[in-house]
Amino acid sequence: MKELIKSSVGRKMIVAVSGQFMVLFIIVHVLGNSTVYFGGLNAYAEKLHSLSLLVWKTRILMSIILVVHIFFSIQVTLENWRSKPGSYAVTKNIRSTFSSRNMIWTGAVIGTFLVFHLLHFTFQVINPSFAASANMDAMGRPDVTLMVVSGFQHFLASFIYIASMVALLLHLFHGIQSSFQSLGINNERSMPFITKTGSVAAIILFLGYIAIPVIILLGLLKG
Repeated sequence: MKELIKSSVGRKMIVAVSGQFMVLFIIVHVLGNSTVYFGGLNAYAEKLHSLSLLVWKTRILMSIILVVHIFFSIQVTLENWRSKPGSYAVTKNIRSTFSSRNMIWTGAVIGTFLVFHLLHFTFQVINPSFAASANMDAMGRPDVTLMVVSGFQHFLASFIYIASMVALLLHLFHGIQSSFQSLGINNERSMPFITKTGSVAAIILFLGYIAIPVIILLGLLKG
């Protein structure tokens, strides 16, 4: 592990693997969120509460992975900046994309949003009057649906959420294909497929996440 950390290639592999773990997490998260469309969000939340030990272990693990990802991503970015002479950077920009050039900034937006999201829905301190723990549904369960709907009925909260998901979209556009490339899967046959599949996955996840605040703002989903 020590040799892996000392190597530039090794640090990029750590960024890639930690990033892929987080992509898996956001896939599971959006699938869980989608139960709101079928009136099943409160039941889903109750099930998670019954698995609280597992949920907290997962949160701790993902927090560690997130910290590792951020730490080594910053290291790799700074190394790349230091290794680029002016002329080389200009040439590189011709082949790079907006997403690849701004990974550190989209990552910063996502990180800031994560703090807001935890305060808003996980710890329920931004809008405590509609906190799930303070309101029960007809079956006596914490009313997570009411919390989510009331939260996204505020335009500013929805705007922050949607804007942050744009940053996530841009981050995933480059991040997914780059992670496979860092792991050595970068031959001429595989990379076009990985790049296209990664882009489609990023768009699907983006739409999956913004759909909830959008339909709430449009009044199509009520608590």
